[in-house]
Amino acid sequence: MARYWLMKSEPSECSIDDAMAAPRRTVPWTGVRNYQARNFMRDDMQVGDGVLFYHSSCPQPGIAGIAKVASGVRPDPTQFDAQSDYYDPQSDPAAPRWLLVDVQAQRKTRLLGLPELRADPALADLVLLRRGNRLSITPVDEAHWNRIQQLLAQHDG
Repeated sequence: MARYWLMKSEPSECSIDDAMAAPRRTVPWTGVRNYQARNFMRDDMQVGDGVLFYHSSCPQPGIAGIAKVASGVRPDPTQFDAQSDYYDPQSDPAAPRWLLVDVQAQRKTRLLGLPELRADPALADLVLLRRGNRLSITPVDEAHWNRIQQLLAQHDG
């Protein structure tokens, strides 16, 4: 069964362009420091799941590309790197607290921004749009995934 996710990245850290330029268009999804988002990666994500690559904490947030989950989970090495913004001195290498998956960019899309997402009644209950949602990884149901693909296709050519 296909599963879909929205994964947020600050473009200053890793943009869709960065992912597209990476070897095999694949980047490790480092820096997740929220237990619920970590648990989605650990317990629910599977290789091949679809990903909406979302630019966050920038002047124009929105969906900027389509990707897929390209690996199973493994420890996030940034938790052990004292020079990293994501260093966690409480994390034990014998029992790592933080995990990552690899994400492979499939294509860059036009920016599908928050105003357009909010304006579409078919996306009214998209987790991203819920009041107070701050998670960096959220599940996307198949109906929302399909509607977003339609919105992207309307302007692709």
